[in-house]
Amino acid sequence: MNEKIYTENAPAAIGPYSQAVKCGNMLFMSGMIPVDPTSNTLVESEIKVQAKQIMKNIEAVLSCAGYTVDDVVKTTCFLADIGDFAAFNEVYGEYFTSKPARSCVAVKDLPKGALVEVEVIASK
Repeated sequence: MNEKIYTENAPAAIGPYSQAVKCGNMLFMSGMIPVDPTSNTLVESEIKVQAKQIMKNIEAVLSCAGYTVDDVVKTTCFLADIGDFAAFNEVYGEYFTSKPARSCVAVKDLPKGALVEVEVIASK
């Protein structure tokens, strides 16, 4: 049976989807954007600040589901500007020290004008 994961410590879904779904020992997290869950607003428009907020949001959902960043096996990262790749990597590397598999692509636009979005798959 699949379990829907929700925590108030991460932004609420802005559409008809769950923050994450736990299926057996796997956790599939929806894409996280840099929204502060207390104000429900996008954090300032600087890639490192936005990346740090996303990592906090990811950690909150992982924790709610009983996982940690060390349980993450795959991430998919979307950048509004591939020129932000190096700065994003700095923050990403501070959090994902276990070096999960990753894809990182540039996209035309992201929800709410975010500079970055990250989705996660974790396994226990």
